[in-house]
Amino acid sequence: MGGLNQTRFLLGHFVETARILVYGMRGYFKGLGPNLVGVIPARSINFYTYGNGKKLYTELNHGKETAAVHLVSAATAGIVTSTATNPIWVVKTRLQLQGNGVRRYTSSLDCVLHILKEEGVKGLYKGMSASYLGVAEGTIQWVIYEHLKRKWAVNSVGTVSGEKRFGGKSVQDWMGNLGAAAVSKFVAACVSYPHEVIRTRLRQPAENGVQKYTGLWQCLRLVAKEEGVVALYGGMTAHLLRVVPNAAIMFFCYEAIVHRFGNEQQQQQHQ
Repeated sequence: MGGLNQTRFLLGHFVETARILVYGMRGYFKGLGPNLVGVIPARSINFYTYGNGKKLYTELNHGKETAAVHLVSAATAGIVTSTATNPIWVVKTRLQLQGNGVRRYTSSLDCVLHILKEEGVKGLYKGMSASYLGVAEGTIQWVIYEHLKRKWAVNSVGTVSGEKRFGGKSVQDWMGNLGAAAVSKFVAACVSYPHEVIRTRLRQPAENGVQKYTGLWQCLRLVAKEEGVVALYGGMTAHLLRVVPNAAIMFFCYEAIVHRFGNEQQQQQHQ
């Protein structure tokens, strides 16, 4: 009898999951507009600031590219990116938090206008403190990535004769870059995930004129008190399933573009 109940429970679980997947598809894409608009400038700013920052800090460090250079470059890139793109993520969060009933915002622009009218410009920068806390994630990710990328790189002297190379690198090199990106993002996301929860809570609109979460530490204490520390890790599995493959693909493309155009610049300089 117990086995039958367990079977029914499992079947019910799968049926319910399928129902959510089928009927909840529209909800999965709430806030997609600002998310797409935000990802491109955010990643562009981050990679651009990190790459140029690394060059600058390496020169200031007498031409030595060390872990400290990577750390400072990543922190700089994180601060600049968070400051520039925070309004986009506020809009994205507000759109995603709308229920299936009354829709308060009809579009991204409508959401921005509502925030400016009701909360002022500072409303677009809610959760900024948590965003700055999240700089730690990008910093950890870049430092680990640079370390693993070098560690897993194939020495050109030791490459096998006749080995196929793509874009000047072996398959093992490219796979090393891909693996380094995935591992670094996984570790960084696990370490710093609570800031994602806090940032989302801080960006929530006021209910009946009352703002439940008013600051970083107040939000942290309140969530831990009302829901337990485990609430700070709610949704982490789904988050990892999204960000780890995303980071692997993104860093892989970044390395391919830098390697391609870097080689072209070197060739032009030699000519």
